[in-house]
Amino acid sequence: MTLRESELARSHHARRAHAKKQKRKQRKNKHPSTLDAPLSILNDVQVLTFLEWCALNRISARTGRRILNSGRGPTVVQLSTKRIGVTVGANRHWQQSRERA
Repeated sequence: MTLRESELARSHHARRAHAKKQKRKQRKNKHPSTLDAPLSILNDVQVLTFLEWCALNRISARTGRRILNSGRGPTVVQLSTKRIGVTVGANRHWQQSRERA
């Protein structure tokens, strides 16, 4: 294998590795499909997971944690020992309390 052939092979390998990394990143960042329905269809007692709540409000998970830890966020539902959620009604009430005049 000549030097040129090894450079081409290496660059092909690097491109492929980068493409695979991007594909994994897209799969990881894909938000749950519960929010595909229009917001008017969501029931007030329906519980959204933390990531669904973040996606609904178009905020990052880090910002969502910051809002909940501040004590000024919506009421949280403890789904299990390590999982939390927010009801649609609590989210709606929280959004209305944040409105500006």
